[in-house]
Amino acid sequence: MDDTSRRRTREIADQHLAEGDPLGWFDEVYTLAAEDMAAIPWADARPNPNLLQWLDTGEGPGEGRRALVVGCGLGDDAEEMARRGFAVTAFDISPASIGWCRKRFPDSKVEYQVANLFEAPGDWVGGFDLIFEAYTLQSLPHDLRAAAMRELCRFLAPGGFLLVVARGRELHDPDSGPPWPLTRQELTAFSAHGLEELSFQDSREDEAPMPRTFRLCCRKPPA
Repeated sequence: MDDTSRRRTREIADQHLAEGDPLGWFDEVYTLAAEDMAAIPWADARPNPNLLQWLDTGEGPGEGRRALVVGCGLGDDAEEMARRGFAVTAFDISPASIGWCRKRFPDSKVEYQVANLFEAPGDWVGGFDLIFEAYTLQSLPHDLRAAAMRELCRFLAPGGFLLVVARGRELHDPDSGPPWPLTRQELTAFSAHGLEELSFQDSREDEAPMPRTFRLCCRKPPA
């Protein structure tokens, strides 16, 4: 991850946003990268450490439960969850991203899909015991973010867990993006949609580009 790839990605995003296309920039970034991982600012070629930490606590559902990875990128989180026994569906709005995942993991057990969060398959509603979302909500403009949060809640099965990881900010902090860091207040929307907040972690680091990270875990009440 370097400043050049971040700057190029921001320029692509700004162009699409100016044209009234807030979702199209994801696929352009992956396509122009031409399978060069260094050109994807958020690609680490390893599972998200917040996901690993949470899974290691044993809080998540057991073997064989259904999991959904939102905006799966290059697939490292999805593969880790599958390795731990989850039946994983991983989706991204970018066909280039999903094609790249399938090339990276040709023998994967993960069901990779090209999908739009706002036009998701009907059988996703109430279909997942664990949903993992990292750094996708923060990439959506504010007028789409609330609707995206509502959709995630709809996909949870009774008793299911939602794990969200995002850059964090205070209400008075600058809010230029993308990405647009989330506030603690925004994350209360999940409770408003009927989820029970189980834990919240606010991690601070000294170095950019992500000096502050929020990790939220919620659960949908059992039926």
